[in-house]
Amino acid sequence: MEKFNKYRVKADQETAKKRAEVEERERKIKERREKEQEKREALEPKIKELTDEEAAEMMQQQKQKESSKVVAKAATKDVDATKKDEEEEDPQDAGKLKPNAGNGCDLPNYRWTQTLSDIEVRIPLPKAGLRSRDLTVDIQKNHLKVAVKNQLPAIIDDRLLHDVKMEESTWLLEDKQTVLITLEKVNKMEWWSRFVVSDPEINTKKINPEPSKLSDLDGETRGLVEKMMYDQRQKEMGLPTSEEQKKQDMMKKFMEQHPEMDFSKCKFS
Repeated sequence: MEKFNKYRVKADQETAKKRAEVEERERKIKERREKEQEKREALEPKIKELTDEEAAEMMQQQKQKESSKVVAKAATKDVDATKKDEEEEDPQDAGKLKPNAGNGCDLPNYRWTQTLSDIEVRIPLPKAGLRSRDLTVDIQKNHLKVAVKNQLPAIIDDRLLHDVKMEESTWLLEDKQTVLITLEKVNKMEWWSRFVVSDPEINTKKINPEPSKLSDLDGETRGLVEKMMYDQRQKEMGLPTSEEQKKQDMMKKFMEQHPEMDFSKCKFS
């Protein structure tokens, strides 16, 4: 038993030593593998698995960035278009106001709009509760006066830019706060650049003819207005007007009827 115990202790020591060596070797192998894994992860792109909320937030941020780019691009385009318009603007139109949505002008004391057939003026009153008898509205062929009785100065007291038809012009009081005046033009073939002569001038070349009610015009006047609008568009595009096109068609027909004639040296105007 003494011998057995002696060698058993020695055997246990050797077993423990071998176990320690194996554990040390395994530890070193594990460390080496971990370092190799870290190197691979450092070289590979990192992919993070997102939750549904994080993915939705990321998509929203991406949409906002794209929207910002679109808005910035559109703003740049508008600025470029404005610069181009300013560069192409006739020097004679420099300083003229751009027409409002009704092809007129918004002024401190009133707002006026127009079609080819009439003028509409809206005048806010200085105080509410006034009645028609408290006002003076005098419409003449080429003059307009609007005032509150016994109160100076008048809101409008000036010569109209062009003549109007007195018998077809009207006014009324809206909600005891606004005077609405409708004036029928004498000349239905022109745009007014001012309402009264003292007003700032608008650029009639930038007028949008769409609001004009062509259906309200008689057949002959409507035909003339449509022809005028067509010729204006043709000029803007550098194309022949209706009269120029008519002359070209006549000349073309004449040339076809007389092939024996030489038109190569002819200059057409």
